[in-house]
Amino acid sequence: MLAEFGMSSVLSILSHLLFIGLAWWALQAINYEKFLRPNRVTQARLLLIFVAIMLGTAVSNFFLDYINWAQQIPYILE
Repeated sequence: MLAEFGMSSVLSILSHLLFIGLAWWALQAINYEKFLRPNRVTQARLLLIFVAIMLGTAVSNFFLDYINWAQQIPYILE
């Protein structure tokens, strides 16, 4: 039971980090300079980090929920 809980925690951490990294990579394709004030590079980078964390966490939670739901489907037939 505890090993299963530990593996779930490790999977969640790795999933969140993976999807945050993918969100950061995807956000690099956006030309956001048009929307920001001049000479605000540090604030723009911080904003991109926060957006990547929010987007990556949301996508990761979706996939983790999907995995949990898929594992619970056999219990419907009991």
